[in-house]
Amino acid sequence: MRGLTGPGPDSARGSWLAVIAAVASVTALALFVGACGTGGLGARDEGPAHASAVAGAGAVASPSPSPNDPDKYRKVDAVHLLKQDPAVSATVKRELKPCSGNEYPVDISYGDLTGSPVDDVVINVLTCADAVGIGSYVYRDDSGTFKNVFRTEESPVYAEIDQGRLSVTRQYYEKGDPISSPSGEIVTPYSWKAGRFTPGKSVRNEYSKSAGQVPTPVPDS
Repeated sequence: MRGLTGPGPDSARGSWLAVIAAVASVTALALFVGACGTGGLGARDEGPAHASAVAGAGAVASPSPSPNDPDKYRKVDAVHLLKQDPAVSATVKRELKPCSGNEYPVDISYGDLTGSPVDDVVINVLTCADAVGIGSYVYRDDSGTFKNVFRTEESPVYAEIDQGRLSVTRQYYEKGDPISSPSGEIVTPYSWKAGRFTPGKSVRNEYSKSAGQVPTPVPDS
């Protein structure tokens, strides 16, 4: 799966984390809906660098075919897919509206997560004003129709493809944390097994309280 082409994995993820930590909104944090799971860690194989969100007005990513097998790629209308999906909450659907003109706050990635003959689709829904991730979904081709096989709506959240696995990052707050400054993030890898995504070992990254410092990885016990 490939969405926007952006900077390298470290800078891409860094950009996203900086935005979330700096401007996470009360509205987005209210979207702690029941989820299917969390996500993973590592270098991005395919997917957006979250550039549209960082710029301030999210837009549907312009995907490109998988370089190794162009025949696997089939572009989707992400907004239509989400709006027609009963697994997507009404709260997220209400946020799924253009930020400006016809530009929607949606990031899309294409890639092989489930071994399907057609690339799977990872979709992240963001808030327009703050680029806060409010929902992440994976769709798998099933006889020509894309079916929802993963969803999490625990905000702030962002999913991506990491070395052939699904990776979902969720920030967390501890007592006394201001809304603009979460304590860190939890990153969990997911592998496709027996027709579903199975979570692996999570990694907890604690944010430094000093400006300019990167998160400190702490194994999740």
